[in-house]
Amino acid sequence: MSATTESIPLLSPDLLAKLERLELVSRKVFRGRMKGERRSKRKGQSVEFADFRNYVPGDDLRLIDWNLYARLDHLFLKLFQEEEDLHVYALIDCSESMNFGTPTKFHVAKQMAAALGYIGLCRADRVSVQALGNQGRRAPVLRGRSGLWKMLQYLESLDSGDNVSLHDGVKDFSLRNTGTGVIVLITDLMDKSGYEAALRMLVGRRMDVYVMHILSPEEIDPPIRGDRRLIDSEDGDETEITINNYVLDRYKLTLQSFLSSVKTFCSRRSIAYLPVRTDQPVDDVMTRYLRKRGVVR
Repeated sequence: MSATTESIPLLSPDLLAKLERLELVSRKVFRGRMKGERRSKRKGQSVEFADFRNYVPGDDLRLIDWNLYARLDHLFLKLFQEEEDLHVYALIDCSESMNFGTPTKFHVAKQMAAALGYIGLCRADRVSVQALGNQGRRAPVLRGRSGLWKMLQYLESLDSGDNVSLHDGVKDFSLRNTGTGVIVLITDLMDKSGYEAALRMLVGRRMDVYVMHILSPEEIDPPIRGDRRLIDSEDGDETEITINNYVLDRYKLTLQSFLSSVKTFCSRRSIAYLPVRTDQPVDDVMTRYLRKRGVVR
């Protein structure tokens, strides 16, 4: 990773202040392990009244509405809106192809993961930001704003070049993490073995799945011409090619076809597909783009 990229902070103080006002949106209802700040459809004990129900023997007498009993001569229990937490997972693709662009896709992926993780921490959700592969095995599970520094310390320690396939990385994650919740996979989807099996695995876990597809402007519109030797950064495969306008037009058509197939695949499986360019400021992505797409509110 270049020195220029390393010098870019993951989260600026101004962005942190904006993130504190946001909340991750879950399209599914999950049972949390501890009380948090997220409204549940379950009835429990909190400060906000929800409904009444008839008293039955064994109920907590402290929840009886005695004023209502005085008027109606019937015992009713007060129910309150219960608040619960959510488990938020952000998975980062650390393959060598992510170490491309200015700033690199890998650095932008860490920025997005940090921002999403901090939103969860501010809402008392259980947050696990982790890399795919071996580096993910030391990722901490955090709760509360005080966990921000541990999360940033972990993200700063990550290196690209861990060329585990998406399938193997997601499989390893699934074996180590049995909970359900919201999961955001941050990746460029550049895997010769394909992305489909990995996404099916996450859907099979009944996760609320988001795919944040990171691409650089150089990949969308390559600024190169002439005779080139192209080398695959992950497996070393080489090919020689003459790059002219015809080849670039074919490349762009192939890329658009790939992006369209990813979008269709995700749509059919209720996966939220979120394409992101590395030249999009993280501030705009988090506070405008993701809000518009319904990921945060």
